[in-house]
Amino acid sequence: MKVTINDVAKHAGVSIKTVSRVTNNEPSVKQATIDKVNEAIKVLDYQPNLAARNLAGTKSYVIGFVYDNPNAYYVIDMQNGILSSCKKLGYDLLIHPCDSKGDNICNELTTMVKHARLAGLVLTPPLSEDPKILKALDEINANYVRIIAGGEVKDDTGLAVLVNDKHGAVSITQHLIDLGHKSIAFLSGDQHHESTKERLAGFTQAMQTNKLPVESNNIISGQYSFESGVNGAKELLKRPQSKRPTAIVACNDEIAAGALFAARLEGLDIPNDLSIVGFEDSPFSRQTWPKLTTVHQPTQKIAQIATELLIAKRRSTNDERAKIFIPEPVIRDSSSKVKPSLKN
Repeated sequence: MKVTINDVAKHAGVSIKTVSRVTNNEPSVKQATIDKVNEAIKVLDYQPNLAARNLAGTKSYVIGFVYDNPNAYYVIDMQNGILSSCKKLGYDLLIHPCDSKGDNICNELTTMVKHARLAGLVLTPPLSEDPKILKALDEINANYVRIIAGGEVKDDTGLAVLVNDKHGAVSITQHLIDLGHKSIAFLSGDQHHESTKERLAGFTQAMQTNKLPVESNNIISGQYSFESGVNGAKELLKRPQSKRPTAIVACNDEIAAGALFAARLEGLDIPNDLSIVGFEDSPFSRQTWPKLTTVHQPTQKIAQIATELLIAKRRSTNDERAKIFIPEPVIRDSSSKVKPSLKN
């Protein structure tokens, strides 16, 4: 026989309303009461019906995760991070992939928010950086948190988790410069992602700080994909050896893995003939040979914090509006000192 909320209330010696307040993680419930209810839930193996709760109540307990990103590792880490916070705080998760470039994207998202009665949205790039989407959500008073590239909280930042991609790019480029590299190329990601612009800005800043030339033909446009890394590296490596860069900064680990693959097809020894570094510290960085030097970006943690900020705002239990993450380099085997024969 299925255990009901009435059974839990009777076992704990409290009212049904109190059980509901505890399972909904509402504030102002005494810790002793919370402990009694949770013990009853555990003993009776009670499973709250979240779908029924959403239909019956005036509040929604569903968080939406909206994304347009081809990187499966990023999506899975983001999903797991959001889900862990949802479970902890008594919410369900609705996952919604979409095409951020679609003509009806604003209508698609606002319709979803209304029909699914979402408590809030976790928006990831490039959706979180699109003014049209944000305006449309604001017009229906949607609750959302943005995950965005940036290193400074501004008045219009809103509820957000910022990732200081520029700092990470400065650090990883400086690592190569400290190893003696002077001719360094940059393989770009998608231009409509702010992270691409921030990482390129960091790369450029590090080069200029060290009075090294930022050559336009060493900045290769591309996408956040393995194939883009292959094509970008091939473009660089078709040059005469004397005009090739001695190191590559890739905009993410997929691109870096593609560049490494292309370099090995050319018979190059990584890192002795060419150093390659990535960004994000995804599983790609640990599945290549050699393993990639990269920049650690705690995607799952970022997702957890974003979800907690979103729910805290809805419950009015926290005034914190934004949090900044600082990515730092992880040094592995794909970068080394430049060989004397390769120095310019």
